[in-house]
Amino acid sequence: MVSTTQRINLSDEPSDDPVDKEFALDAPYYAQQRVTQQWIVMHQANTWQPPTDVFELDDRLVVLVEIAGMRDGEFSVALQERRLAISGTRPRNVREGLAYHQMEVRYGRFHSEIILPWAVERDGVSAHYRDGFLRVELPRARNHQVHIVDVDGDNTDEAADA
Repeated sequence: MVSTTQRINLSDEPSDDPVDKEFALDAPYYAQQRVTQQWIVMHQANTWQPPTDVFELDDRLVVLVEIAGMRDGEFSVALQERRLAISGTRPRNVREGLAYHQMEVRYGRFHSEIILPWAVERDGVSAHYRDGFLRVELPRARNHQVHIVDVDGDNTDEAADA
């Protein structure tokens, strides 16, 4: 998206600025005008991130994503280790001949990624979409027991006895 802005400087005093001299009007009844154009280039990514809340309850983490206007199956939820990724595409229903006066609602591909603070119980993960919000509940994993493995090493005393 590219937008332009114009700045007009009205002054009765002559200016030493070369830009002012270039754009000066010669007519005696007009004030000297300086018109400059400034180009502002804005880059909008093709993928947007929906508003996302993450909060902790006693036994689980809850992720709440605002993605109104969608249907089940238009987004995916993927859990890999301690990373939750939610992605999909919100379609835009375009009607011919519309003249937009304001556009703030994002459409197209979206992606939200959350790094989880702790391990989750994969079998207990649930996701529900209702009233424009996707709610993903991730139960805290039970304490993992540490398994200690004995390491066999070169025992020089036993090798020497043999």
